Amino acid sequence: MTGVAQVLSRALAAGEPAVLVTVARALGSTPREAGARMLVGARRIAGTIGGGRLEHEAIAAARRLIETGAARHHMELPLGPAIGQCCGGHVGLRLEQADAGTLVELERIECAERASMTPIHLFGAGHVGKAIVQALAPLPLRLIWIDSRAEEFPDALPDGVTRLIAADPVACVTAAEPGAAFLILTHDHALDFALASAALGRGDALYVGLIGSRTKRHKFERLYVSGGGKPSDLGRLVCPIGAGLTREKRPPVIAAMVAAELLIAVDRAAHRLVPISAGQARAEPACLHHPAGCGTCPDAASGMTMRSAI
Repeated sequence: MTGVAQVLSRALAAGEPAVLVTVARALGSTPREAGARMLVGARRIAGTIGGGRLEHEAIAAARRLIETGAARHHMELPLGPAIGQCCGGHVGLRLEQADAGTLVELERIECAERASMTPIHLFGAGHVGKAIVQALAPLPLRLIWIDSRAEEFPDALPDGVTRLIAADPVACVTAAEPGAAFLILTHDHALDFALASAALGRGDALYVGLIGSRTKRHKFERLYVSGGGKPSDLGRLVCPIGAGLTREKRPPVIAAMVAAELLIAVDRAAHRLVPISAGQARAEPACLHHPAGCGTCPDAASGMTMRSAI
């Protein structure tokens, strides 16, 4: 995904003034969280603090800052009838003229944010792989695109996508960091099976997705178990991928569905959701005050346990 820092770097190089708008605090119901930011230039905007009248007011204030040359400004905005929004929360905004120091700090922040994103290891640079990369590139995910065939990659990659030409793709599964997600859609069914087996065998994958039909899944299941894999591992395999729509095989549509599957998997992990059966999930623990879990405090007693269906 393209960060605000990259846009600011281009603006500074072109001598264009810009103001960085940051959500300094967010209380109650607000469209974005503290730390959300956007860059406002005289003609262009990058990033968002939530849209609507809140953003309209911030953009106008930022452009006044550009016109006057003032260094910084602070805004407090209740999201109610006064500005025509009904969120009901309260937002504090910090506006500052962006300079080289701002760029250094933004690069540091965005580097840390990127490092904390879930790594998605996508194997296969065919038509569906290319469509999925385009769908995932704008999302808050760290995408590593892997294939042994250098000629299959496009000349230009979307911002934030890492290309890896690997003679031994299975070794990339073994070397991946804990909690990574694996999307497997190569040109070779035997390689697909080897990759899926390695990903499931790790036991710590956030998501293991294998492209193909239900027939392909059944064949893989037989081979996995006959090869010594645990039958219980197979409940963590997503195959076919992007199957929320039936009889739909166009790559961009599959890509959109796969993006949704991945975001759901990431959200489950962030909220400590663990599978309880096919199509359901459970949040553990059901307590805001005691991360280790608790059965006695008010949160647990009030039924904080979450269930979601896909």
